[in-house]
Amino acid sequence: MKLPLRIAKVLLELSDGTILPGSAAKHAVIEDLIQENILFRTGKIRKTVGLANQEKLDLYINTRFSIKDLQAYVAALEESDTSRASLVNVTGDSKLKSIRTFKGFLVNCFTSISATLNAEEILIQPLEGIFHFIYDFEDFIPASDVTIVGVENSENFRRLKEQAYLFEDIRPLFISRYPQNQNKDFVKWMRSIPNNYLHFGDFDLAGIGIYLHEYKKYIPEKSRFFIPKGFEELLKISGSRERYNLQKMNFNINSIEEKDLLVLIDLLHKYKKGLDQESLIVER
Repeated sequence: MKLPLRIAKVLLELSDGTILPGSAAKHAVIEDLIQENILFRTGKIRKTVGLANQEKLDLYINTRFSIKDLQAYVAALEESDTSRASLVNVTGDSKLKSIRTFKGFLVNCFTSISATLNAEEILIQPLEGIFHFIYDFEDFIPASDVTIVGVENSENFRRLKEQAYLFEDIRPLFISRYPQNQNKDFVKWMRSIPNNYLHFGDFDLAGIGIYLHEYKKYIPEKSRFFIPKGFEELLKISGSRERYNLQKMNFNINSIEEKDLLVLIDLLHKYKKGLDQESLIVER
């Protein structure tokens, strides 16, 4: 059992000598402390609660909740970037609070990309069989001429060399959409850097929905949907009618101002087909 943050803050106020209204201190722990004569309650109509014995309170929360320092406990639960190590120091329980210890996102490239990480110059090298994971993304800044390319599907992210022909006119750094729980980190990072964003996803209504809802919505001024040269012919030859029939449009077309994206949507409706981005991988 853990001591709720709200009650811990109440006990902290009582420890400072504050007398609180009874309505602000309702909990089974409070009732137990009153029964143990550690807290006192006064009044019949307007009840109040106060601290009777500080030493006994310290002993109670240490024995029952393994809390060594009540103030440190409250600070640890309120702090957004609390580490598991600090929770162990405060309560002996690293799982007391849900903490994201694995923030950041995967990056990949097919040509070397220069960047700074924590104010140090680095070079991200394309190595077969290895992806790079950026943990300190807040201090990761790619060179200004690099275009950030978000890749929706894992096979495309893995097999970049077989798609290099698609990106000959830019210097791309590829970011994996998966795992999806890293998406907020990516959006936060994109907002902090000057680089443009190019979304490389499936060419269907679902893929466009992902782009609009997860990316364009948050970085509208510098994002665009990637459409390869000769796309109409690709769609005619390799597109899937079943894929089109199974999907529904989950976005308002009237809110879209990206002209190339509107052309893409018209083509999907014209041929009643969708196209997987994996179809652009050229087998070697």
